[in-house]
Amino acid sequence: MNKAKIFLCNALLLSLFIGTTFLSGCVTTPKPEEKEQDVFFPDPPAPPRLQFLRSFTTSDDIVPAGDAFDSFLTGDENQSYHLVKPYGAALTDGKLYVCDSQATVVVFDLKNKKFHEMEGAKGLGKVVQPLNIALDADGNKFVSDVVRGEVLMYDKNDFFVKGFGLPGQWKPVDSVAYQGLLYVVDSKEREIKVFDIETAEKVTAFGRNNKPEENLGLPTGISMGPDELLYISDSGRFQVVIYDRDGHERGTIGRPGANLGHFARPRGVATDRQGRVFAVDAAFENVQIFRNDGQLLLFFGGSGTGPGKLFLPADVFIDYDNIEYFKEYADPNFDIESLVIVTSQFGQRLVNVYAFGKEKGRTYPSEEDMSQKAEEKLKQWQQEQK
Repeated sequence: MNKAKIFLCNALLLSLFIGTTFLSGCVTTPKPEEKEQDVFFPDPPAPPRLQFLRSFTTSDDIVPAGDAFDSFLTGDENQSYHLVKPYGAALTDGKLYVCDSQATVVVFDLKNKKFHEMEGAKGLGKVVQPLNIALDADGNKFVSDVVRGEVLMYDKNDFFVKGFGLPGQWKPVDSVAYQGLLYVVDSKEREIKVFDIETAEKVTAFGRNNKPEENLGLPTGISMGPDELLYISDSGRFQVVIYDRDGHERGTIGRPGANLGHFARPRGVATDRQGRVFAVDAAFENVQIFRNDGQLLLFFGGSGTGPGKLFLPADVFIDYDNIEYFKEYADPNFDIESLVIVTSQFGQRLVNVYAFGKEKGRTYPSEEDMSQKAEEKLKQWQQEQK
């Protein structure tokens, strides 16, 4: 082989090496120490109640490594997808659905290790600005689209079924389905609209009456508790407002301020099977956990870029049926009771998964003691923010 041919072969090999290195460097991968670091809330020596497990930010977080380079060689257009500005999320049947508010509804398929756009979010069911997603007992999904001006219903196979509401006349931001009815937060009219799921007809509305002090201010999220009461996060009243299903106000949680159990910018809200209320605050960048009587139990998250931290959090979702997909990330001495999913709208970790549970063989304080400890911790945190 002459010198010219040797030079050409070496140049091609070098080019291939550089190209491979560049492509692999484009994949966002947490640092090794972040993968192995166990993060618990509250901080030790308090007994742990939550463990940060992992996050989802790009399609690379679910699709096997190496596919990006293979796609490049084969010309496959299915390149890596990075979430833009996620808001609502829901988990069911091994699939994590995320409302990427600047794009579409995407699916992290944990069961089959795949990533794709939700099947029905095209054609007649195309989303414009999906904000939140809710589930019902039959596997149906309800996506609140603030720009399209409808709540879009998809069946258990993710195919589009119907829309609720008249486009242009309201601003649906969240919903919850219960016993054949769909309760929708309308942030434009500042009320809760109630629809019959079968007919898609509006049944009633509440949240506005002749008592201004009891009106909703700027509702942002909604959840149905095990007590069959509606828990509505309200950034205008800086509270979680509690209504019965007939539209009567039954109580509140929190108040404006920066102290224990207060709110500055409440966003998503969720309730667990024990009646605990999980409320996101985008200003505090944490999630506060209350008893349904308003007593604060603890909080988790907090500002920062490390594992378990939150950056402009938006929504919270609680799941009991998909724990098996996350056990490998949990400490073996931590018994998981449920999963808590919290979305951040910015940062390196956008959809964060926590385990709620207890350390094996450890005695835990009562909820009253937890509330006292939460107060002490919150005061310490407030001092650190100054």
